[in-house]
Amino acid sequence: MPADPLYTLGALAGSRLKERGERLVSAESCTGGWVAQVVTSVAGSSEWFERGFVTYSNEAKRELIGVRAETLAHYGAVSEETAREMALGALAASRGTLSLAVTGIAGPSGGTPAKPVGMVCFAWADRSGAVRSETRHFTGNREKVRRQSVLRALQGVVEWLDGAAARV
Repeated sequence: MPADPLYTLGALAGSRLKERGERLVSAESCTGGWVAQVVTSVAGSSEWFERGFVTYSNEAKRELIGVRAETLAHYGAVSEETAREMALGALAASRGTLSLAVTGIAGPSGGTPAKPVGMVCFAWADRSGAVRSETRHFTGNREKVRRQSVLRALQGVVEWLDGAAARV
């Protein structure tokens, strides 16, 4: 049986984090802790995974990782602005050195014409204050949207670290 791409990508991210002495922290909404589950399924992850925040409600986003009420009111929970504040807030509330954030609409309901089901916003940040965000539109049922979101979040970690290595 072939290896699960989620586990393979989690192990790759972990290898890159360990090589660089980085510690990952996650801030998850629509994935409900799935990123944290994937990375902690990798043996030795305690060396490079610091903690995860599951901030499904707007209150949790505000209370646990400092997303501003104004950001949520103006842009909504599913926005790059919110994802960026989630990523930066997760770093501020932890001992991590690199963060990822994911917030989106997994469905089957909850979408609007402006923010359809499958729209997911991501952000990655580090202690220097650098932050990058993007929006993706995934297809499929709730499970498929969430799975694709976990994959993209972890791909973003690897891309961030590979980019950091290129800058050194």
